[in-house]
Amino acid sequence: MDKNSAALVKKLQSELEAYQNLQKTCVKLVKQRTLLESQLNENKCVLDELNLLGPENKVYKLYGPVLVKQDLEDSRQNVGKRIEYISKELKSSNDTLENMEKDMTKHREAVQKLQQQYQVAAAMK
Repeated sequence: MDKNSAALVKKLQSELEAYQNLQKTCVKLVKQRTLLESQLNENKCVLDELNLLGPENKVYKLYGPVLVKQDLEDSRQNVGKRIEYISKELKSSNDTLENMEKDMTKHREAVQKLQQQYQVAAAMK
């Protein structure tokens, strides 16, 4: 193997490694996004249930092993803030995932280009 081929193989390996690392990170982000989506749906259901309650109803929150009475409006505000926070985290996660997919595309194209160059170099021998 000449120096040109060895350099191509080295570049190909580094690009492939970077691509695989991005894939692993991407899988983790997808799992995180799925978790955030489920939390968001759960909190939206809780808010819907809280909105069905009237002022005469009592709301309790579980703190460890104890149920503590909580004001209905406070409960609505807390759940609303939680929904807002989760929505921001979800948007951030989606943006990060989108950027990673762009990077993965760049690396995939670079890998394909290097593979073609290597094949051409090997065919010329």
